[in-house]
Amino acid sequence: MSRLLSHRQQPDEQGRTQHITPQSAGWKYVGFDVYQLRAGQRLALPESSDERCLVLVAGRATVNTPRACFPEIGDRMSPFERRKPWAVYVTAGEAVEVEALTPFELAVCSAPGKGTYATRLITPQDIAAEARGKGHNQRYVHNILPEDKAADSLLVVEVYTSEGCTSSYPSHKHDTDNPPSETYLEETYYHRLNPAQGFCMQRVYTDDRALDECMAVYDQQVVMVPKGYHPVATMAGYDSYYLNVMAGPVRKWMFTWEQDHAWINSEAYQG
Repeated sequence: MSRLLSHRQQPDEQGRTQHITPQSAGWKYVGFDVYQLRAGQRLALPESSDERCLVLVAGRATVNTPRACFPEIGDRMSPFERRKPWAVYVTAGEAVEVEALTPFELAVCSAPGKGTYATRLITPQDIAAEARGKGHNQRYVHNILPEDKAADSLLVVEVYTSEGCTSSYPSHKHDTDNPPSETYLEETYYHRLNPAQGFCMQRVYTDDRALDECMAVYDQQVVMVPKGYHPVATMAGYDSYYLNVMAGPVRKWMFTWEQDHAWINSEAYQG
């Protein structure tokens, strides 16, 4: 079993099904948790030195911090509705209370914070959407917390890839702290599949192949990308959703294409 693949766990007393910390991942910046809550269930997240981005993957909830209240937010019951999500940016040093109003799936993205920016609601209207690629390399992106929006460390996006297509491709990497050519960013992929019994494939590999792992990834599993290239391929009959969290010493997404496959970006590629 790959050390880069985190399997879904049965919900604990808090409803948590995924728990990734910098210590468990063996890196410095990115933390990631998923909670599956029943309608009426409450979740308390303690104060943290990290900033957090709470992404409402599915369902409705009320989210409170000591300085803000966001009642009855969320309006999609499944990420595969392909509607933009609701999210809450929580500054470092603030506790959070969540009350699920429906069956509720919550992703908690975290990275080191400085308390620079106040806690705020991120509505669907605040989130830009874009199509990328062409042919069998098409995907659709919701930019939840991109680098042009206020945060100390976090970058958060969600990506839809239809059956039989590739994503995070042509292969690219962001594992070298060398701006403006490339930035060091750790990354997690939280995968959802539709229908849920499906799987996709993700490969994580470096130029020298010292790291070279290919994983069959099932619904609600997480792939950790500490370095290297990390393309995703969907299977016929199964659409893919994934939520990406990135963070590093510089809050910029600057990457390097793998030269062998960069030609797929050219006009010559028809898909």
